[in-house]
Amino acid sequence: MSFNRRSTGEDSGPDLISDLPDSIIEIILTKLPIRDAVKTSILSTKWRYKWATIIELKIDEKCFPHWLHDERKLVKFITRLLLLHQGPIHKFQIANLYLDCYPEIDQWLLVLSRNDIKELVLQLALEPAIEWYQIPSCLFNCKKLTHLELNYCCLNPPLNFKGFKCLKSLILSEVYISAKAIEILVSSCPLLESLSLIEIDFLVLRIRAPNLKCLYLRSELCDICLEDTPLLIEASIDMNGEIYNFENDVKMLSFNFIESLNRLPTLESLIGHSCFTKYLSLGNFARTRPTTYNLKIIELGDVSFVDLEEIRVVLRLITNSPNLEQLYISRIFMETDVDAPDFDLKKECTSECTLKHLEIVELEFINGIWNEIQFIKFLLGNSPVLKSMTIMNSLNGADKRKMFIELKKVRWASARAAINIIHLC
Repeated sequence: MSFNRRSTGEDSGPDLISDLPDSIIEIILTKLPIRDAVKTSILSTKWRYKWATIIELKIDEKCFPHWLHDERKLVKFITRLLLLHQGPIHKFQIANLYLDCYPEIDQWLLVLSRNDIKELVLQLALEPAIEWYQIPSCLFNCKKLTHLELNYCCLNPPLNFKGFKCLKSLILSEVYISAKAIEILVSSCPLLESLSLIEIDFLVLRIRAPNLKCLYLRSELCDICLEDTPLLIEASIDMNGEIYNFENDVKMLSFNFIESLNRLPTLESLIGHSCFTKYLSLGNFARTRPTTYNLKIIELGDVSFVDLEEIRVVLRLITNSPNLEQLYISRIFMETDVDAPDFDLKKECTSECTLKHLEIVELEFINGIWNEIQFIKFLLGNSPVLKSMTIMNSLNGADKRKMFIELKKVRWASARAAINIIHLC
């Protein structure tokens, strides 16, 4: 690919392409793959240098299908693209490209740090044997950053780092960074609204972000302490099974998230997977002082209906969320149900408990054991505006009929509720 700047000559007829307004040309160039945008330089004199003023540059495998295995050509193109670019670059994205040309990437980031970069996405696809990319210090000079997304790299803020004062969204996926560095980075971004940490191992993570609204964590961690997040609306937490490593030594867990949960007045959506209900049960969440939550959506994964404490956790969350509208629960797949103790719902929940706003329920990997059926009957009998309940199960015909018979024994609170049964192979 060459950057051709030669004149194309003059046409005898009207030049409709050149007569397009600059704003329309800019939109067209932004929608094109970057390699095709550069090729528009041959269209006319007016278009010759337009590609060089694009403020958004996205570079991915779709742009260079023939160069994916020729890193030299790809690197050369990106380098020339940045060196010949004119004016600010507000968004720069490298998506899922195999690049280990770290000196060149350093050079790209240096150019971007001097061009008012606002959104930076650096998604590197690395071979297992390749050393991760060390983010250079020039990145921390990007004062106008509003969105930052990094993966497969090492991130270590310098001692004199004063923070990204404009940053609103931060996504770190498989990034080598210490818990202390995360705390410093997050707390020094006063406008941060969305934080995603994926496959980053911590034992304890503390977050101070007064404007944070969305939190997504999928890592091997054991505790989260939200010390200053009064505006949090959505929280999604996946502990990746790490809690089981400490189940026999509860003293190693501090259960800060349980206390944090009681200090989140605006939280509307709570998603917890992989040991989340186990974590809450080990911290005696169901036996703590009752708190009313503002939750409208609850999604819980890997719930054990054999573990009575986990069932109590689920009930505690549901019955203390008067605004709950949607409930999604999946139980541990292929869980052993032998000798599972029966759960007495009448003893745990008063007859006055009503889920006044619950409309949608989805239950996955249901095996038809007593505790599951009692839980479903509780939902049907206490949800007056329920519209649909979806039960995904692996039951055979006889067990499915048995479950239906049990569900018919309870008086449904909602006359318009519909149950959808989906068989999982």
